[in-house]
Amino acid sequence: MGADVSVFSDEIIFGHSNTTGLVAVELVSGSDCPDRMALFVREGDKLLRTDDSFSPFLLIDIKKIATGGIDLASCPVAYTSKPLSGGGELNLQLLFQSWKSCVEAAKWLSNATGAGRGDPSAPFLFINDPARQYLTSSGKTLFKGMELEQVHRMQIDIECITSDGYEFCNAEREGDRIVAIGLSDEAGKVEILSGNELTEKELIKRFFDIVREKDPDVLEGHNIFNFDIPYILTRAKRHGVRPALGRDGSVPRARPSRLPMGERTITYTRYNVFGRHIVDTLFLVQAYDLSERSLDGFGLKEVAVHFGVAAENRTYIEGGDITREYSRDPARVMQYLRGDVSETRAISDMLSPGYLVQSRILPYTYQDVCVRGNATKIDALLIREYLRLEHAIPQPGPARTFEGGYTDMFVSGVVKNVHHCDVRSLYPSIMLNKNIGPGKDDLKVFLRTLDLLTSYRLNAKQQMQASESTDEKHRFNVLQRTFKILINSFYGYLGFSQGQFCDFDAAESVTAEGRSLLKSMITALQKLGAKPVEIDTDGIYFMPPALKGDRAMEEFRKKFALSLPQGIEVEFDGEYDAMFSYKMKNYALLHRDGEVTIKGAALKSRGLEPYQRSFMKEAIRLKLEGKDDALPGLRANYAKSIDQHAWPLAELAKTVTLQDAPATYAAKIEKKARGRDAAYELALKSGRDYRAGDQLSFYITGNKKSAAAHKFAKLLSDADPSLRDENVPYYLAKLDVLCEKLYDTGNSVEGQSEMEF
Repeated sequence: MGADVSVFSDEIIFGHSNTTGLVAVELVSGSDCPDRMALFVREGDKLLRTDDSFSPFLLIDIKKIATGGIDLASCPVAYTSKPLSGGGELNLQLLFQSWKSCVEAAKWLSNATGAGRGDPSAPFLFINDPARQYLTSSGKTLFKGMELEQVHRMQIDIECITSDGYEFCNAEREGDRIVAIGLSDEAGKVEILSGNELTEKELIKRFFDIVREKDPDVLEGHNIFNFDIPYILTRAKRHGVRPALGRDGSVPRARPSRLPMGERTITYTRYNVFGRHIVDTLFLVQAYDLSERSLDGFGLKEVAVHFGVAAENRTYIEGGDITREYSRDPARVMQYLRGDVSETRAISDMLSPGYLVQSRILPYTYQDVCVRGNATKIDALLIREYLRLEHAIPQPGPARTFEGGYTDMFVSGVVKNVHHCDVRSLYPSIMLNKNIGPGKDDLKVFLRTLDLLTSYRLNAKQQMQASESTDEKHRFNVLQRTFKILINSFYGYLGFSQGQFCDFDAAESVTAEGRSLLKSMITALQKLGAKPVEIDTDGIYFMPPALKGDRAMEEFRKKFALSLPQGIEVEFDGEYDAMFSYKMKNYALLHRDGEVTIKGAALKSRGLEPYQRSFMKEAIRLKLEGKDDALPGLRANYAKSIDQHAWPLAELAKTVTLQDAPATYAAKIEKKARGRDAAYELALKSGRDYRAGDQLSFYITGNKKSAAAHKFAKLLSDADPSLRDENVPYYLAKLDVLCEKLYDTGNSVEGQSEMEF
């Protein structure tokens, strides 16, 4: 069947099914009947379950299969086939009666071709997720017609006590146990299960009972994948309690997983619960910071303070003090846990809406929407539309390197009166204006989808601006931000080697156009009397010419905007009293209201000890405020505190999470497969049963500033507060390294001479 481009509609974005209220889909396999999908649909407070037919599929490159001497008739399982029209290589769809048959056929093809099932060059495409396959074929999406408050979400947090001699609780240790579980339901009502009233076994059993009674669609927690769930499940196993969390009474399924997060990858255990989704707010926070770069850390308490959702009378207890505090005042621990649960919900309320909107668009479960990369999401949209139109899908093209976006730094040091502008969706605008899309996209679905999303975003922004209701403004802002995230992912998709429609030539054309445009913008700013400070891909920090009044500034901006090519729009979205330009992509901004934003790992590395982070914050503020002459005094105060042991040792200590078991580390050392590490050396010497996932805090002893950490490290828990033995020269030297970063970074640059238009 040929594809008629005239059939394009909003179905590209929202799927070709009008089913509303769908909150979960799950594969149900039967031994004596074809597989089906269980659909959970919410109608008000009622949850209904229906079953729908499901035909898993594989996509085949007939030409490569034939030239490889493979006879599809030899496939060990039965299937029906559907030819796909068009020039794409994957031009035959094989349909199976069961997921098991589909997996078996994929294994057979992998063995026959010698290509892995996830290999982009394989002459077949196997989507290894029954839920995504079903949503792709049916055109259904989750939560259509629903707002966040209509989704039944439950927040979970636990408190544990730790055996003597250890800093962090471990579920495998007999003496470590859960002493409280906090839960919050869809109405925000918090319930605390206390170990003061229930045994650990009773706590866990009651927790499972409440989940089944409340029947949430989503389970949420901060670090829920790597802490709360595995801890609960491990302790449940110890007590012989069956963790029947699924809507069908099943137990969670676990598998190792990895989540790319910018320049690093997070390793975690993924848990799947039948009929429910699990969302880790820690991941949502880290994804948020990838674009904002404004968080000093990702811990629940500091994130809550950053977002302004921490209660004024909030009870705080340091993690290492939970055991001691529980023994003397369990009620205070329960109050602390109540705060944790409430803050988790508040953070989710802020960050979840965008993902909820994406789940209405994408053929993914909500849980997957929260952990999938943006390029894979674009790929899923394109594949769904091509299959809807029964059109062949191309194989990924060859990957190669190409020159990226334009970044530059023109001024170092402190700059006064800095403005920021960026091109509204720079790369998407270039792709639409220059008609740059994947060469193998026969149906032009890529550009059509990008155009529709851009229109949706513009419409949402207009409605946001026109709305008088705060709730409406928030809802439309969530929409426009979500569309913006997807829109800005289209360029990245072109260079995504796993994408079926990837096109590195097109990606290179986009970046070339972008570099040319940004360089012309720099020239235009300079001609108008402005001075650029830094440019990063699509945004420019600059000092405007000194102007008299708002009207003159508006005229300057208008002239700059008119210098841009048609279809390219510039946004002036920031004005700052000062900017500390340290090095490329590392800078600090002093806002008009006195707030300081620090961006870049060089200025706020999370690997610094607490006293170093504090010093950097104070020193950077002094520089931004033009108080460089106060920096030596600040350094002297910190040096005095170090020399006189004025701070608690925790200010000098590093806290590290063991990624491997100490025995694994020792084996690698024996084979000379890695270097020595202070935390692991301490774990091995301690004689304690440290395991992967345990945390250690340590400081450096001795009296030489060049001390090797692994030789002179000491556990913070082994320190004697009355006999201070920290390495003062070592910590002073680290302070001096920070000072060198900040002292020699160029002179302040004031505003330019007045100009009038």
